Amino acid sequence: MTDLTTLLEVGGPLAALGGGAAYTRAKLPAVYWSTVGLPISTARLLGSYSSVMEACGLTVAPSRLRVLAVKATTNREVRPVPPRRGLIRPTPTGLRIRLRLAPGQEPADVAASAERLRHAWGVHAVYVTTVKPGVVELRLVGYDVLRRVRMPRKVGGDLLKVPVALREDATPFVRDYRTIPHQLTLGATLSGKSMYLRHLIAGLARQPVALVGIDCKRGVELAPFAARLSALATDPEQAAELLPVLVKEMEDRYDLIKARQGIAPNTPDEEITSDIWGLPEKQRPVPIVLFVDEVAELFLVATKKDEERRDEMVTQLIRLAQLGRAAGIYLEVCGQRFGAELGKGATMLRAQLTGRVCHRVNDEASAKMALGDIAPEAVYAACAIAPERPGLAVAGDTSGGWSRIRTPYLSLGAAAETCRESAHLVPDLPSFKPFRPDVPVRPVEAPVSLVKPRPVTD
Repeated sequence: MTDLTTLLEVGGPLAALGGGAAYTRAKLPAVYWSTVGLPISTARLLGSYSSVMEACGLTVAPSRLRVLAVKATTNREVRPVPPRRGLIRPTPTGLRIRLRLAPGQEPADVAASAERLRHAWGVHAVYVTTVKPGVVELRLVGYDVLRRVRMPRKVGGDLLKVPVALREDATPFVRDYRTIPHQLTLGATLSGKSMYLRHLIAGLARQPVALVGIDCKRGVELAPFAARLSALATDPEQAAELLPVLVKEMEDRYDLIKARQGIAPNTPDEEITSDIWGLPEKQRPVPIVLFVDEVAELFLVATKKDEERRDEMVTQLIRLAQLGRAAGIYLEVCGQRFGAELGKGATMLRAQLTGRVCHRVNDEASAKMALGDIAPEAVYAACAIAPERPGLAVAGDTSGGWSRIRTPYLSLGAAAETCRESAHLVPDLPSFKPFRPDVPVRPVEAPVSLVKPRPVTD
């Protein structure tokens, strides 16, 4: 009886401790990693580094000098040499460690063993990046950072750079318009495409840029941000009037570049290699970001007259995509599908959109439209996105690189409030004034008085 009582006294706290750890791991993975996962994974790495590297085939035969030194000083067996390990640096989401590769090794050898290293050291994922020739960095992620997205506190932001999502390796995904001027964002209904768009607009609203929107769904997606928009078209008819204004603005900026740099006025725009960023700051036009939501609405036609209008709009979009970067005009094209079946010019326009972000889609063909020309693995990753994870997407560019990202939650009211607070940053562009959306005046509530009125008496 005494032994049973002692067992219950000892087992009770242990069970409570184990239950608390399990709860913390499920509900607060960051706290669990900092308190439990980090020490355990560090001990595993330090204790099994040499054996794990040997099992993964990442060791090389020792040099003759090393063999002679070991035999001369000890009677130990001469073991293969693993890559030289640097200091272990803990992070809020995992570990970082640098390896100096042995002669004859390459980063691809370490990347091929990433899954083995993950299981050996008990972490969620292992990512390999090249620091410099002969040196790679292992980024160990302790838990699934895309399950509950928490953006890093310190994210460097600059003009036309917006941290919009989190990568699966716990690094921020920054939309950089100077590096990737135009982008295509695809996604089915309720896939998180609108949330991605909110973060972009809210991030750009605080910067000195002009925001122009084309939302052929009667403005239901972009109208809440009207306070910060310089122009907004809510149907194909208005879009057909707005796009020529953008093209004219682009041509005027090319004329400004020619005049400043002494280029002949008759030089074609296609032959001008400079851009507005080479102009003095006082003469530099404000950058323009054009958001096109549900781009398929611009391609769908019902009559012959609509077909002519469609061809003109598509031609103007292609011109903006080909020549707009140098003039400081950037495109953000969104939709559910964007293939050749939309009509003439669809494939040519898509080829000009360097960046690609594909949320959950309804079929494999839609994923191939966005990522098929980047990497087959990216297509399979996009098709594997579950409906239970809205905001999860596959991001890549035409260089071939891709990664999984997820956008954190941002309410429509919060994004609209950011635009209202930044309304004073709307630049003065006279050509866009006819398209400036009407901003409803917010009713002013009368303040509640804390003074009680004097009672009425006879």
